[in-house]
Amino acid sequence: MTISIRPAALEEASLLSDLALRSKAHWGYDAGFLASCRDELTLKEGELAQRRTMVAERDGNVVGFTTLEGEPPQGVLGMMFVDPDAIEQGTGRLLFTHVVETAQALGFTRLTIDADPNAELFYEAMGGVLAGRVPSGSIPGRTLAQYLLRVSR
Repeated sequence: MTISIRPAALEEASLLSDLALRSKAHWGYDAGFLASCRDELTLKEGELAQRRTMVAERDGNVVGFTTLEGEPPQGVLGMMFVDPDAIEQGTGRLLFTHVVETAQALGFTRLTIDADPNAELFYEAMGGVLAGRVPSGSIPGRTLAQYLLRVSR
């Protein structure tokens, strides 16, 4: 069960958007919440390369993806989602490590991560330091923990 990381293909935008919603739903959010998040979690073909979208693939199936956004030196881990069937199997760690290595190679010195509450412990375990709270892009009045990750070269 080897997982490989590769750039997203243009035709995968819809598949990745669906994966993001499935992954978010895994944590018990209701239909109304998910509907409010749909726009923010939707990827468009034309933005995959610009957002540096990478996918994790196992046995020919996409099991997760990330986006690395911004320009050096300050970047953003914009999206990171793992298919519910692949959660807690190392996929997230592999994707995260790849994002950090890519950020280093591109000259980023730090990344910010706006974390869903269910992902906070993961980002802390990966070295993220809580920097504060930021407004949700989807739910008025909701805030998310923002983590800072220093990327060393």
